[in-house]
Amino acid sequence: MRFTRSVLTTTAFAALALGATTALAAPALAAPNTTPQKVCGSSYKTVNSASVGSLGTVYLTYNAANGENCVATIRNTPGTAVDMALWIEVPETSERGEDYGRYTSYAGPAYVYGKGHCVDWGGGISNVHVQVYNSNCDARKEHRVTEVR
Repeated sequence: MRFTRSVLTTTAFAALALGATTALAAPALAAPNTTPQKVCGSSYKTVNSASVGSLGTVYLTYNAANGENCVATIRNTPGTAVDMALWIEVPETSERGEDYGRYTSYAGPAYVYGKGHCVDWGGGISNVHVQVYNSNCDARKEHRVTEVR
């Protein structure tokens, strides 16, 4: 995803520098109506979410067809690039995914196989971070931590 963003940005600047009159279509990351399904894929359904203060939301999604979970951190108001992050882990298998960087609209996606397992996940925007442990488990109680760094 980072490579795609870099290529689109470079192409857009090159077109402007050459005086191109045809505008390039804005990449999905700049869309103000970004949803978890646009980030993870249309077959992923939101199964949990956690607010990142008033800045946005981290979404946990699941695809029943392939058993994968996906996480996306989405800002409430896209704008100037800020530090954004997300992570997801299946403790029983140690499978982990993450994304972090400076983004204008969203971070992600990150995928792990999670069918039949508890997942730990979280994300952050600027200096506000949220972590969710023992999520989507039958027997365990979920634990959430939000912190401002």
